Amino acid sequence: MKRTPWFERTFPLIGDNGWLPSIIERLAGTPLRLEALISLQEPAALVFRRNDKWSVKEEAGHLSDLEPLWLGRLEDLINGSPELRAADLTNRQTHTADHNTTATEVLLQRFRERRQQLVDRLFQVEDVHLTNQALHPRLHTPMRIVDLAYFVAEHDDHHLAGIRENLRKYREAG
Repeated sequence: MKRTPWFERTFPLIGDNGWLPSIIERLAGTPLRLEALISLQEPAALVFRRNDKWSVKEEAGHLSDLEPLWLGRLEDLINGSPELRAADLTNRQTHTADHNTTATEVLLQRFRERRQQLVDRLFQVEDVHLTNQALHPRLHTPMRIVDLAYFVAEHDDHHLAGIRENLRKYREAG
């Protein structure tokens, strides 16, 4: 089955802030899911590239690369900014980071540490901030904290699915 490309995805607005604890739980679990998916893979599988797509290590590194953006967007919402900070849609950082030469354990630890910062900050959010909204610069839709958290969780799953697909293609090519 074919995944919808990330930039073609649309995202529903979450009307109930009561979803936030469950979404935070999903976000907190992503490092463990990533580790379970890649930690026991053979090294060649982790750097295999197909159709000019990112390798498993590059996908994992990308998740870590974007953590400062998510934390910054959360701060934008808390501080009442009218628009969320923009992402680098070229993903230059991921393309130039050379994640394929970084030890898998380092990639996993880096993501775990950066994600924990986001999770900790989400748990510190005060109820008064939950109604703040800001315009997403690419989607041109208003987002609240719960919407941002959902967006990040969907981004995580998009890349975990890409990793799983890449591992399957590696085995098929084997």
